[in-house]
Amino acid sequence: MYDIHTVRKDFPILSREVYGRQLVYLDNAATTQKPLCVLDAMRDEYLNVNANVHRGVHYLSQQATDLHEAARERVRQFIHARKIEEIVFTRGTTEAINLVAQTFCESQMAEGDEVIVTAMEHHSNIVPWQLQATKRGIRLRVIPLRDDFRLDLETFERLFTDRTRLVSVTHVSNVLGTVNPVADIVRIAHEHGVPVLVDAAQSAPHQPLDVQAIDCDFLALSGHKMYGPTGIGVLYGKEEWLDRLPPYQGGGEMIDRVTWEHTTFERLPFKFEAGTPDYIATHGLATAIDYIEALGLDAIAAHEHELGAYAYQQLQQVDGIHVYAPASDSGKPTIGADWGGALSFNVGNIHHLDIGTLLDRLGVAVRTGHHCAQPLMDLLGVQGTVRASFALYNTLDDVDAFVAALQRVVPMLRS
Repeated sequence: MYDIHTVRKDFPILSREVYGRQLVYLDNAATTQKPLCVLDAMRDEYLNVNANVHRGVHYLSQQATDLHEAARERVRQFIHARKIEEIVFTRGTTEAINLVAQTFCESQMAEGDEVIVTAMEHHSNIVPWQLQATKRGIRLRVIPLRDDFRLDLETFERLFTDRTRLVSVTHVSNVLGTVNPVADIVRIAHEHGVPVLVDAAQSAPHQPLDVQAIDCDFLALSGHKMYGPTGIGVLYGKEEWLDRLPPYQGGGEMIDRVTWEHTTFERLPFKFEAGTPDYIATHGLATAIDYIEALGLDAIAAHEHELGAYAYQQLQQVDGIHVYAPASDSGKPTIGADWGGALSFNVGNIHHLDIGTLLDRLGVAVRTGHHCAQPLMDLLGVQGTVRASFALYNTLDDVDAFVAALQRVVPMLRS
């Protein structure tokens, strides 16, 4: 295990006060804070290496290009992809999913064809497919949840038809914290000859990823959720699939030869990277990967599971609380191996927004609302929840402060 007190010094924002109280930041599923090494790396590149990447013959351009492509290699290593050509930089998970939705539906699907998703998806893995449904007449089919907030894989197997063309699933629910068995999902889909896209936005910061072991055909992640900068993300795609898909956008960088009559496109991965990339952010992302791998993803996971189990135990002291989390065989929510960092809850009939607002006045930052998962909220029968989500820098003291604040505001709101 790493020294949590040393780690927290890498994140100066954690020492600030809000409303005169020590900040307790528990909104990590929305975005994580950034360590100094990431900020320093980006600042240093802006100060010393800033030049547009690729094609430049001058020294700064070549140096910036080297850093940018080294970041691509760093991502390849992080997710254990086979080739650097399989790593496409995007603005985040949302753009990565939109890229696949648009290009896959354009080239691989016809009216009446189907995409399978899950009942716990983020809007980023719902709306892009609905847009394609409007444009192209494709259909969405949904894997239901069991009562224990895990996917019903038996029903999943029955959803396949001769019109199923893709399965697109979240690895970890941003509401329930459920870790889905994506390797099993991929195996089942591949038995039906169907490729799989995995949304790894909520898993990449918390556990090791191996796209070859999972055998997924596509995978998307966001830098800002894994201690890197905003506005940068990754689409992994198996080379054979990326070769089959058309370009996502047109412009500079993604072309080979342009005439008035015809354009040919650049090789992978540049075919999908139109325009100037955020080469400063890719360097920041690579630095963030270095940081979390130096701490050890297994150590991070163990630390966060300790926090989650302790938080769940302490939350039971709050009268009327209802936690939405995957359940054990006993039917009670459990923080086990298939839990991924987020605890969502409501307290009686108190509005989640009221709880979050008063917690904020006590220095505790949590997320409230539907968490971009309104179909899941409808399934749960609620408008929204309060969500506390944990990161490598959170402590047991953070949990104590959070629970103490909650115990203070709940009686106020009940009265």
